Amino acid sequence: MAPAAAASRVAVSSPVFGSDGGARSSGIKGNNNVSFGNKSWVGGTLAWESSSVRPRHVNKVLCMSVQQASKSKVSVAPLDLESAKEPPLNTYKPKEPFTATIVSVERLVGPKAPGETCHIVIDHGGNVPYWEGQSYGVIPPGENPKKPGAPQNVRLYSIASTRYGDYFDGRTGSLCVRRAVYYDPETGKEEPSKNGVCSNFLCNSKPGDKIQLTGPSGKIMLLPEEDPNATHIMIATGTGVAPFRGYLRRMFMEDVPNYRFGGLAWLFLGVANSDSLLYDEEFTSYLKQYPDNFRYDKALSREQKNRSGGKMYVQDKIEEYSDEIFKLLDGGAHIYFCGLKGMMPGIQDTLKKVAEQRGESWDQKLSQLKKNKQWHVEVY
Repeated sequence: MAPAAAASRVAVSSPVFGSDGGARSSGIKGNNNVSFGNKSWVGGTLAWESSSVRPRHVNKVLCMSVQQASKSKVSVAPLDLESAKEPPLNTYKPKEPFTATIVSVERLVGPKAPGETCHIVIDHGGNVPYWEGQSYGVIPPGENPKKPGAPQNVRLYSIASTRYGDYFDGRTGSLCVRRAVYYDPETGKEEPSKNGVCSNFLCNSKPGDKIQLTGPSGKIMLLPEEDPNATHIMIATGTGVAPFRGYLRRMFMEDVPNYRFGGLAWLFLGVANSDSLLYDEEFTSYLKQYPDNFRYDKALSREQKNRSGGKMYVQDKIEEYSDEIFKLLDGGAHIYFCGLKGMMPGIQDTLKKVAEQRGESWDQKLSQLKKNKQWHVEVY
């Protein structure tokens, strides 16, 4: 069933933090008491917001639970965010950043995940609009160690929400950030002085804290919407899933009048283990609701084996479905890669091997994909 054929809209009222850190209405009108399946939303707050009933390690990203239990799509506003013909670019520059406010910081991963990844919602008050697939720059506090007296350098993070944000009102943007921690290879002990400055600043932030934003930036990962029935193959490792979360919310969660997705979205996500999966409940809900429009394949390197008995990485999943993927690419599908730059050599080798097995030149095919604007890569 195509998402456009989903049941009637649901409008909800949700709490959002203003620039002063206080709660305000999202501007989306609806009942204050709404029930979705076995979860109730009272006055805009999920029933399990009480710590006594909240499931362990629950991902409290607001509105995820709305879509999980209902096929109805969520209304978004303001719709004039759809009117721009070109994406916003560098509205705020490093010398004049925008001061935004942290709304929430939530741990995304379970206890057995190596490392910590957080979902961070930032209130920009509608002043730093963006499109799906773009990035925000963050300037952490403190001075640049290489330039005493100067501010820290900008760090770029892919935005993990649609242009309407997690509260559907166009006033927030979300980041998916892995805390960078350095351990001495000889002692095995953490060395805080070498930890990632910005990732730790973000993951340690509290609601109401101020943050310096630049951007938005980037055009490579913008979601092409000319054909709402197109195929989109998304390959992510770890926090590289951020832009794809934005794509998928736009496709399957939000009621966007001018974008009724009826194509195929296929997500490949590579992480260490089940506890490391990011936004898994959200993606699984789309799989249940739109089985004809969404596919979701996970590569868990510490839990799964590939055909050769080695660790399962995203390139192994790609090889497993290579015939389908190549046929979809031949039919005009878009393919996206986002994550650590170390993912690309293995993926490229796999694609080259598959192409040769099919009697094709990978170099020629890649050149054609780039020429057709079907090839989208953002690695860091």
